[in-house]
Amino acid sequence: MAKYGKSASRTVKSAMHRRKKGTLKSGSGRKVRSRKQAIAIGLSEARKKGAKVPPRRASSRKRSSGSRARTTSGKKR
Repeated sequence: MAKYGKSASRTVKSAMHRRKKGTLKSGSGRKVRSRKQAIAIGLSEARKKGAKVPPRRASSRKRSSGSRARTTSGKKR
């Protein structure tokens, strides 16, 4: 059984083309230059459309929240 559907691959392909063209923007509004980031944005867009894409890995979300906790504890000093 395939992990990703055809519509998901089309969405990622579209994101890759937008990156090459220079029009793909990240959540903060900056231009995306990284190939990996373009793929991640494409998969995220595919999830929003309801395409067949596995859910996000929990480890990547846990890491981002841990770094925030460290910065806030540093400000209390």
